[in-house]
Amino acid sequence: MYTEYDFGQEDQNRIVYVREVAVDDLPEEVRDQAEGAEVLYAVHSADGERLALVKERNLAFVLARQNDFAPVAVH
Repeated sequence: MYTEYDFGQEDQNRIVYVREVAVDDLPEEVRDQAEGAEVLYAVHSADGERLALVKERNLAFVLARQNDFAPVAVH
């Protein structure tokens, strides 16, 4: 959860998707860092690559916008 990701500028598609993820569905090393949270919010690129995991939905949208992405909620 604390690994930096270089969002870079190589991809011209600036849409990312934000979705809720159950902590139980994540790898053990990520679950250990979740600090008791039951759900996290993932930011995914258009091709499905997970770019980030954060604890709050609003934070996922802020993170995307700060990196010049247009976040879209996935249900």
